[in-house]
Amino acid sequence: MSTQSTASLAVSVQGEGVPILCLHGHPGSSASLSVFTSTLSQHYLTIAPDLRGYGRSQTQSFFEMSDHLRDLDVLWDQYHLNDCIILGWSLGGILAMELALRHPGKVKGLILVATAARPRSKHPPVSWRDNLYTAIAGLTNAVCPAWKWNIKTFGQRSLFRYLIRRHTAVAYQYLAQEALPAYLKTSKWANQALNNALRTGYDRLDKLDSIRCPCLVLAGECDLHITPQASQETAQHLCNSQWICYPETAHLFPWEIPEKVQHDINVWLQQHPELSFKEQ
Repeated sequence: MSTQSTASLAVSVQGEGVPILCLHGHPGSSASLSVFTSTLSQHYLTIAPDLRGYGRSQTQSFFEMSDHLRDLDVLWDQYHLNDCIILGWSLGGILAMELALRHPGKVKGLILVATAARPRSKHPPVSWRDNLYTAIAGLTNAVCPAWKWNIKTFGQRSLFRYLIRRHTAVAYQYLAQEALPAYLKTSKWANQALNNALRTGYDRLDKLDSIRCPCLVLAGECDLHITPQASQETAQHLCNSQWICYPETAHLFPWEIPEKVQHDINVWLQQHPELSFKEQ
């Protein structure tokens, strides 16, 4: 059952201009999106909420995935988000598509990162050793970010190997500064809501032809959480989309190759001047 109520979301706002609503994944928070908002806010108004049960938007009760949409509808009215762009990473991308379906004509563009309208996973089973190495790698990385010995000894043997393929200092800095705090502040209710949704399945491919705005769909070639094939399938069902797949990257590819991803988003925005009222 649903809570049938809305939560007051903590929101990070930067910049000015045409609004871009930025939605994080699971686990995540608005801070996890700094790889996007740090550059986009130079030309746009970025609005990044902590979804219910994540970050600073904590809750003490059960909720369903549909409650995120109710919360975001309230946020939509609060910030007068007509003619906005939506960027969504992973779970945030699914919510972005749902908002585009709920608000036809009001969403000017979609930037969909490591997500799909019919998500499919190829993640292998997780062993006790995976969990042990991940805990050691994560805690050590929090104390000594991007320490090469830790990356080689534990990081590359941990579950990080399924989230990133390029075990670079930059990626591990993001893991220390943004991934670990987001993980620690992801509530049991958020985990439960996502697990319940995964059990029921999700497929909105047949609805995507009603989304007419320009869409940029980005994927990592080695993503096992949401496969690039699922991402490409989504792009093919959208009427006006561009699909980019980055080689030798995984689900957290924006943290592996941040400058390349930022550049491609900026180029796409420049190619669609109708998405902005300001010069890029």
